[in-house]
Amino acid sequence: MFRKIHPPVGAKPGTLVIHEQAVPPKIRVMKYRGEQLEERDIDAVAELAPLLEDGAVCWIDVQGLGDADVLREFAEMFSIHPLALEDVVNVPQRPKVEMFDEHTLCITRMALLRDGRIEREQVAMFLGSNYVLTFQEESGDVFDPVRTRIRKSGAIIRNSGPSYLTYALLDAVIDGYYPIMERFGEQLEALEDEIMLDPQPALLQKIHQIKRDLLALRRAIWPQREAVNAMIRDENPFITDTVRVYLRDCYDHCVQLMDAIETCRELTGGLMDVYLSSVGNRQNEVMKVLTIMASIFIPLTFMAGIYGMNFEVMPELRVPWAYPLLLVLMIIVAVGMVVFFRRRGWIGSLQKGPGSRDFE
Repeated sequence: MFRKIHPPVGAKPGTLVIHEQAVPPKIRVMKYRGEQLEERDIDAVAELAPLLEDGAVCWIDVQGLGDADVLREFAEMFSIHPLALEDVVNVPQRPKVEMFDEHTLCITRMALLRDGRIEREQVAMFLGSNYVLTFQEESGDVFDPVRTRIRKSGAIIRNSGPSYLTYALLDAVIDGYYPIMERFGEQLEALEDEIMLDPQPALLQKIHQIKRDLLALRRAIWPQREAVNAMIRDENPFITDTVRVYLRDCYDHCVQLMDAIETCRELTGGLMDVYLSSVGNRQNEVMKVLTIMASIFIPLTFMAGIYGMNFEVMPELRVPWAYPLLLVLMIIVAVGMVVFFRRRGWIGSLQKGPGSRDFE
């Protein structure tokens, strides 16, 4: 179910609600321009002021939202609107893009595979004139390839502005969904084989879990596509025309992911139908076997019932060979019915012949 951290009803706009399990913020800075690169941890927000003065691109990555005072210091230094800061802290928010005078806010949803489980995390990006400020809920992300590119001398990102860095981070978040979708594809293929071979109630639970995960991914990707489209379409002084071309690629990836999610959802619904059909077929096979067994024993029970009556006028009761004759007759009837059912294709693997007919 969707659960959101929200302020009390009637609270003033900009009220911050810090989750009790939120981790303390860790600040990591990567500052670069051309061949120059500086990378270090920051203990206090005030230490950032000198890093922003010379015009170099500065990526300030804040991992953790567990200290409201630190977050307010960021808001004061970067002129973050109280409502924007509220969106950063009160997670999760719908992916979106909002423009302010000092920066552009982009909120996205990041998905990670940890120990076979899918974990979703909100990432808020503030794109300014010479900086990108990102807020994550906790440590661990999909940005390591971007950090590696920044550390590589001569890379395109080292000679590009903050809008290109924002694109690179956004592209890493979107591309992080591809391994998850591949994992869903593998799971659905394995489930299909298991359902066809041996449908068990536990498989139904797995199908429902996959449906819930796919729905959560759809909630993240669908608005993300619209947010990227807004960055491409709307006039924004912080996004260059060159970066808009790259953002089109992000938009295409969002569309591909939406198609993949919808395809997996359809496959999941199909697996549900296959499961129900398999269970129904198994029940039909069981009922068919029981019906055939009952059909075989009905005439035998009839014979046993007739000759189980103790009437003195029954001449067969005093004939010595009547009992073995009755047993032989019962065996002949049973074998004859089995042969008849097999020739009709109702039991065994024998196919029905061209002259056979179904029940009428």
